[in-house]
Amino acid sequence: MAKKGETTRQMIVVAAAPIFNQRGYEGTSMQNLMEATGLEKGGLYRHFSGKEELAAEALRYSLKQSVKIRTEHVDGEHGALALLRSLVRRFVEKPSSMPGGCPLMNTAIDSDDGNPTLRGLAHEALSDWRTRLIKVISDGIRDGEIKAETVPREIANTIIAALEGALMISRLDGNRVALADARKSLEVLLNQIAAG
Repeated sequence: MAKKGETTRQMIVVAAAPIFNQRGYEGTSMQNLMEATGLEKGGLYRHFSGKEELAAEALRYSLKQSVKIRTEHVDGEHGALALLRSLVRRFVEKPSSMPGGCPLMNTAIDSDDGNPTLRGLAHEALSDWRTRLIKVISDGIRDGEIKAETVPREIANTIIAALEGALMISRLDGNRVALADARKSLEVLLNQIAAG
């Protein structure tokens, strides 16, 4: 059973995550955090050394939730291409459960010139995503399902760029058309790298 302090700390992270995701680091005030958590400043500082530590924990939580919703129930039983198609489909069909949209994109843009801690966490999340895709593609090459001349890093970067770019366009347009278009284009790409 979690200790009371750990439970309170987790409650603060869960309450703060959407605030940081919607407003960004600079746009989030201590007042916003106090209102979201129901705690005074001293109560927050009892569990976190400052706003940056809380923002980092909130980002870790947001990213974990985002990965979970987009990777649950993916089809990995029928090979690498089926898994890649399933991952693309989940990204397109399952919006982020975090208010404010994709925490990776939001943090990457928000912390580009500002907070090196958050920028580092966003880069780590991007690297993890790319690494997972590279492994799937490499396994597909090894198993003879994907053409041997395929460069896993190029395909992984293309998938990520297409999905995140389409997500940005969809958010600006206020509809999911760009995401559907990206899915179609990625399907063409996956058909092109399929062996045989």
